[in-house]
Amino acid sequence: MSDEAPAVGTARPPRLIDVSVTLRDGTPEWPGDTPFRCGWAASISRGSSVNVSTITSSPHVGTHADSPLHVRDGWPGSHELPLEPFIGPAMVVDVTAAAEEIGMGQLDLLAAAQGVEIGRVERVLLKTGRTIAAGSFPGSWPALSERCARELLGRGLRLLGVDAPSVDARESKELPVHQMLFAGGAYNIENLDLRRVPPGLYELIAPPQKLMALDAAPLRAVLRTIE
Repeated sequence: MSDEAPAVGTARPPRLIDVSVTLRDGTPEWPGDTPFRCGWAASISRGSSVNVSTITSSPHVGTHADSPLHVRDGWPGSHELPLEPFIGPAMVVDVTAAAEEIGMGQLDLLAAAQGVEIGRVERVLLKTGRTIAAGSFPGSWPALSERCARELLGRGLRLLGVDAPSVDARESKELPVHQMLFAGGAYNIENLDLRRVPPGLYELIAPPQKLMALDAAPLRAVLRTIE
């Protein structure tokens, strides 16, 4: 008879999921914005000792965080984006079946059907399915109602992320969700790639680049699974 203790199963290590859109020539930009372009200032094939690339782009192409300056003169620029809202527990909710305007009741129902409960929450990532990661700029996408955004702020929201090009509807000129988030001390991430991410709770790691006084900052967004 063995005196050895029974083997204890080991938990799977956390997995990292890159939810950033790859930037390349042809990555869809907002119509009329500056597209992403890459070139070479020096190359080994032309006799240089190193390869040196150069890029031009709007900071809104690909996965990025808007700064409050994006919607109002005098508000903080990209270099003043804090780190804390972009790092920490985040809830992914699939809203691909939602109406064009998502109310709080509908968001709660969708989340509950996916086994996710939106109570007090600091970071919500909406999976709309209308993403430039698919290769083209979407014609429309679901967006939170102004009232829903206000209620989420009341529940402690610090960050709203979307896989769509904007947290507001495409044709919106007033940008009420942007305005409400920034006025309430919260921030956003736009153009995530959530195609392979099931609904649930994750750890988000997505600090914005520290660029001086711009209206947006690119970021590398990663989700860590929570076992």
